[in-house]
Amino acid sequence: MEDFIERMERMAEAIPKYAKAKAERVYIEQFRKSKKALLMGECDAKTAVAKEQYAYSHPEYRQLLDGLRDAVEYEEKCRWSLERFKMELEHWRTLQANERFIKDRV
Repeated sequence: MEDFIERMERMAEAIPKYAKAKAERVYIEQFRKSKKALLMGECDAKTAVAKEQYAYSHPEYRQLLDGLRDAVEYEEKCRWSLERFKMELEHWRTLQANERFIKDRV
């Protein structure tokens, strides 16, 4: 039982980390659209294609994409950490059920 409680505590600690990581990733994804619009507004070109090219090639936009990449990576690490805890709990539950089955048969 102590093992179960420890696993649940570790899982509970992982949940807010995952939630924060996901919120950060979603925020950056949404901000990316605003950043593109701001950069397009800075451009003196006449066509939308030229403005878009300016925005996508701008160092600030590429830096934002680097941040998005890092945010997705961290979110995935948190998500899989949480999944691992779930799998460990399922494994523990299976072992407990097997032990009960064996005790009932003896």
